Amino acid sequence: MRKHNKNLTATFIGLFTLATGTTLLASPDPRPGQQQQQQQRAQGQQGQQGASHVDLVIALDTSSSMDGLIDSARQKLWDVVNLLAQARPRPVLRVGLVSYGNDGYDAGKGWVRKESDLTTDLDGIYARLFALHTNGGSEYVARAVRDATRDMRWSQEPGTLKIIFVAGNEPANQDPQVQLVGAVQGARQRGIFVNAIYCGADGGGDAVSWRQVAALGNGQYAAIDQNQVVTIATPQDAELARLSSELNKTYVAYGTAGGVRAEQQAAQDKNAQAASAPAAASRAAAKASALYRNDDWDLVDARSRGKDLAKMKAEELPEPLRKMDATTRDRYLDEKAKERETLQKKIAAANGEREAYLKAERARRAGKGAKALDDALGDAIRKEATSAGFAF
Repeated sequence: MRKHNKNLTATFIGLFTLATGTTLLASPDPRPGQQQQQQQRAQGQQGQQGASHVDLVIALDTSSSMDGLIDSARQKLWDVVNLLAQARPRPVLRVGLVSYGNDGYDAGKGWVRKESDLTTDLDGIYARLFALHTNGGSEYVARAVRDATRDMRWSQEPGTLKIIFVAGNEPANQDPQVQLVGAVQGARQRGIFVNAIYCGADGGGDAVSWRQVAALGNGQYAAIDQNQVVTIATPQDAELARLSSELNKTYVAYGTAGGVRAEQQAAQDKNAQAASAPAAASRAAAKASALYRNDDWDLVDARSRGKDLAKMKAEELPEPLRKMDATTRDRYLDEKAKERETLQKKIAAANGEREAYLKAERARRAGKGAKALDDALGDAIRKEATSAGFAF
């Protein structure tokens, strides 16, 4: 077990929440202003139906030397969301999470655990990242790749971009039962890119096996300096965190799980803030993007995706809406949607200033220190997404 990567600071994936739409049911005689909203909903659904699909699985080493790696995932998940939000056509993306190399896991499964199947619930993925803990372990990279390939419910949509990122610091070929070549080739046979992030010096002998993973997986390889710090505070961070909190007030939870999901949204705001002010600012920007969707528990998103409230049972609605007639209810949700749109524009403006600040600061720091993990991941995502027909 190696201890030299304790303070790895980096970016990790993830991704963004989009759910499939249904046909919009237009009112026979919309109120003034409502017709434009209906047209916007229809356009959004048409765009969703024509979008490409992206399935992305993150496999993290959770052995005792990888505390920094996990911290980096918590720090930088939302930066990757914001990068992918620039992709056109707008993707439908699901994210899965695997952890491996932890002595607390099932030895019969090679100390590999599926934390989450592929899902559009980005808040749920973030919560699972914060639940990860390191503990000793044997790091079986081949087993992690094999299980990610075999046990995830990969999309069957034609043309889906499928990606695995696996990160760790021990030799990638040490699994005594599962051969590395076979595991990675199995992923490629299913059309999955396998990217390798080696947490160590590129000149070390262990790096060779990680290069092999990337070569066999038709993916990208990166060796990361664990001491490279990439988090940059900006003058806009505090305002973005405030606006993010205000944004939560525009959500209208419904269904049996609505209240729990609303609490989870607020909890992940707190987790991001605990990680760092820049992480919270990045999360705010992601929440304001079109890629952050919660139509499975929020009535504002659900209605914009074509959900017919008239067909919902009374007990599925939040208490205040149960006492409203259809017209009053629609007016209430219209107002929430308007408030959300206003806040999203404010967040986008503040984030634009933040991005300009970050660009200038990165340019000032260019060439100082080794390549950081966020650079490596960004390069891989752009290259593989471009190969699948996306443009940035």
